[in-house]
Amino acid sequence: MDVDYPTLFFFEVGEWWDYAMLIVVIAALAFAAWLAQRSKWFALTTFIVIPVLLTIFWWPYSTAGTHSAGWFAIVKQYSALAGALSLVALQYFPKLQKSKTYLALPALLLAVNILEAVIRDIQCYWIHGADPVNGLWTFGGPWNLMNAAAGILNLIMIGGWVGIYVANDKSKAIIWTDLTVWWIIAYDLWNLSYVYNCLSDRAWYSGVALLLACTIPALLPFGKGAWIQYRAYTLTYWSAVVLTFPAFMHDSIFAHRPSHSAAAMFVLAAASLACNVALFIYHIHRIWVTKRNPLTQELYADLPAAKELVERTASDEVKAEIAARLKQN
Repeated sequence: MDVDYPTLFFFEVGEWWDYAMLIVVIAALAFAAWLAQRSKWFALTTFIVIPVLLTIFWWPYSTAGTHSAGWFAIVKQYSALAGALSLVALQYFPKLQKSKTYLALPALLLAVNILEAVIRDIQCYWIHGADPVNGLWTFGGPWNLMNAAAGILNLIMIGGWVGIYVANDKSKAIIWTDLTVWWIIAYDLWNLSYVYNCLSDRAWYSGVALLLACTIPALLPFGKGAWIQYRAYTLTYWSAVVLTFPAFMHDSIFAHRPSHSAAAMFVLAAASLACNVALFIYHIHRIWVTKRNPLTQELYADLPAAKELVERTASDEVKAEIAARLKQN
């Protein structure tokens, strides 16, 4: 599709304030997630009190006639809220930390989130023009199927949730060592490609900004191992912003448009698929070499980065449990 504005392959050139707002959104989401991780009352206020008030007094009216109208945006918000609250409960109820069934919940919610997007990518393969679901411009093609395949591989590589634990320090961070940096990068490429394919006009903020808001903390010392918490919290906050200010990404001066280029969609999907295929091969190799079951054991907890993280954040009891699982055949 031809566009009437200058582009830099993936997005329009834009104005300086588009880039400034990108930084503001990333910083605000990451900081809010950091606060929610460390303060029970901030988490309860922003995940229960404020959403209830907005549900009653604002969201039913703010989204009418906008790209956020309909059931999808509402369902996204409440599913994200459920995920965030499940992690808050894990932080503050020690009995849940001992429940292998409950520890599987973050993995299940993550898998469902990926599966929903995979299905949507496949649906968008047949859409050429205005998406009947949200009215956004959509141009289906092989990139949808390529990225759907990448998402399935990424989902299969979710493992080691039995080793999720709450950090033994003031942060109370939820640590999941088997969501490695390489898995996070593969996930980010897949998710960015999905948003660019299926929600293209929102990709600058709902793709680039939102993913960086949870990935940057996960690469820094204070957030290592806690990507799942930053992802759940930033997604919840951003979903609320989309419902509260539905015109922000489309009709405000901060709207930043994609190039609508088939070549850009193909390149992004190809990078997503290549990264996930490469990581999947390594994942299978790791299972073969270690003879571990990622459904009942950690697969990567004995790698140097994970060992350092566990040594720094886990209690003696958790360390002993991890060591015992790693010895199982």
